[in-house]
Amino acid sequence: MPSPRSDAVLTGAVEVARAAAGEIAEPGTVGDHLEVVMEAERLATHYFACTAAAYPGWRWAVTLSRVPRARKATISEVHLLAGEGALLSPEWVPYAERLAPGDIGPGDRTAFVADDPRLEAGFEATGEEDVDQVALWELGLGRPRVLSAEGRDAAATRWQDGDHGPTSESARKAPAPCRTCGYFLPMAGALRAVFGVCANEWSPADGSVVALDFGCGAHSEVDVEKRAPERIDPPVLDDETEIVFSDR
Repeated sequence: MPSPRSDAVLTGAVEVARAAAGEIAEPGTVGDHLEVVMEAERLATHYFACTAAAYPGWRWAVTLSRVPRARKATISEVHLLAGEGALLSPEWVPYAERLAPGDIGPGDRTAFVADDPRLEAGFEATGEEDVDQVALWELGLGRPRVLSAEGRDAAATRWQDGDHGPTSESARKAPAPCRTCGYFLPMAGALRAVFGVCANEWSPADGSVVALDFGCGAHSEVDVEKRAPERIDPPVLDDETEIVFSDR
């Protein structure tokens, strides 16, 4: 398709286009004239830099046209368009996929996921004896689905890497690990050898899943360092010195 012929009336109407952009733009945000592009016969678009701090890399686009044999440009459209390297908002993500841990509050509900890879039917065998016993017990007792192997692995990784895992700051500074604490309740099933629940009300992890190698200062078998009492000499009173008070 041949390129449209140049139009001196439209390509020369730079200030007309600038004034049109200035009518809708924030004052002072219409920058240098960048280029003019002939879109079609008697139709051209002028581009100006946008200097607004919130729109780096964007451009003002003003489209001008004229009727045959007219010597005056007419404003058709004014837009703010993204240029190369423009700062853009992230791609739209559906609400159900944007939820993060902790977002669900009282009265909120998550969408049902029929093919959730973290779950499987309660009657499906997993190959792990403890888990299969739980699955058989659940059959017909109210839980149509239980954790799958993928779901257990995801939970274990999350707990291991979280605030109550062995690499957390609390664990690194703890005097002893949870596995030797009397308040440690081992979990049932396949995760028993790795995790348990803290039952110490004085612990920051009370009621939470903790790794065997996690720890805190509320361990049942440790104590604070006992220091010898500091001896302080009795005060010395000088009864011989005369004290004179002045009213000045």
